[in-house]
Amino acid sequence: MYDAVFQIFQSSSSLELTIASFHLLMELGKQYPRVYLTNSGSHPTIVIVKESWSPFLLGNNVASGELGRNTSRSDHLFDSLRFSLLTEAMVEASNDTGANNGLKHIENMVLFQYLVRTLEADFVPRHIAYKESLDWVIIRESVLSVLLGSRKLVFKMFVKNCISLLNQHQREVEDDISSKSASDLDSSLTFSLLEFEREALISVKKLFIMVINLDLIRKEADKLGLTSRADGLRNPILEVILEELTYNTIYLSPFLLAFTEWKWKLQIILLYFSRYQVKSAVRTRRSDNSQQDLTVESALSMFSTEASAKAMVKMMCPEVAQLLLAHAYQVCLSVDGDSSEANDAAKMMGASLLEISCKFVSAFQNLRKINTNIQISQFEKEALFTAATLTRKLQNE
Repeated sequence: MYDAVFQIFQSSSSLELTIASFHLLMELGKQYPRVYLTNSGSHPTIVIVKESWSPFLLGNNVASGELGRNTSRSDHLFDSLRFSLLTEAMVEASNDTGANNGLKHIENMVLFQYLVRTLEADFVPRHIAYKESLDWVIIRESVLSVLLGSRKLVFKMFVKNCISLLNQHQREVEDDISSKSASDLDSSLTFSLLEFEREALISVKKLFIMVINLDLIRKEADKLGLTSRADGLRNPILEVILEELTYNTIYLSPFLLAFTEWKWKLQIILLYFSRYQVKSAVRTRRSDNSQQDLTVESALSMFSTEASAKAMVKMMCPEVAQLLLAHAYQVCLSVDGDSSEANDAAKMMGASLLEISCKFVSAFQNLRKINTNIQISQFEKEALFTAATLTRKLQNE
């Protein structure tokens, strides 16, 4: 039943059939999960039903369920290459406003959403089980790990396509698809496109966060000596994202607006600034990851005087610096006072909100001294106004 519905899902000729197939697949996933946790004893136990159906065709899983070894009956399933090609097709379709391509674009977005949810349903219980057991094999055998570890998938290109999707869908959602006139798409298709662009945005963010967590687990497993050469090696996703945002700064603003998970958003910003941080002459194993020591306070200190700000803008565009600082300050505002995030937030901020606010205002003043004609966006103006107002308020208290 799973397989038949999935084939209908991909070969449907109408939006209604696509949506109906999607919902049926989601219901089947809830009723017959491939991976789930049971509460036996004091700790949750993971159950993996290896013979259950999956839309992914990976490793030794030549075919799932009763498909056997007949590859003609499994060509509708997704291996690493086909998953990567799906993101490519979505990027290309985003640039086409034709009605037929608009419908195909929606179908691809729904398909991508389903595949990401399938990855999530497999990875999340494994992640929970790993925290309890530190059993690396549980994570190594996850669909996400196998999918990204395949040589068929060019990881950097895949991440680049996902960033493009994130940026394109963010712009579409912001503009309320005003760029698409009524003559381009009928009203029902326009509404569907907007809704599924929002869902696609969420799916890309979910995928990024899962891969970030996968990388953190891999790093921890490496330190514990649990990994081997057979586990493969690829660049961590945060490094790939940082590289893409560094060399394509046009992606920065929409990416930071779209990527709202505060901890990883702030980590990306601090990693960006760490590229321009003066490195210690002596490097040890403890100090090897210099970005771990970088906080919002120390990033702002790079612009604490006119001279230091001038040195920074020789290395990075001042408009980029302003944008990053404004988003970092926004994150500080959002997590301040949140007791559930207090410890992580305090470590990453490196100072009180009053000190951060004072240094934020000072940083912008020093950048303005260097270039009196520098442009400040509305978002940055609002952050600056908030910082100045909050500084006066907190100082009076």
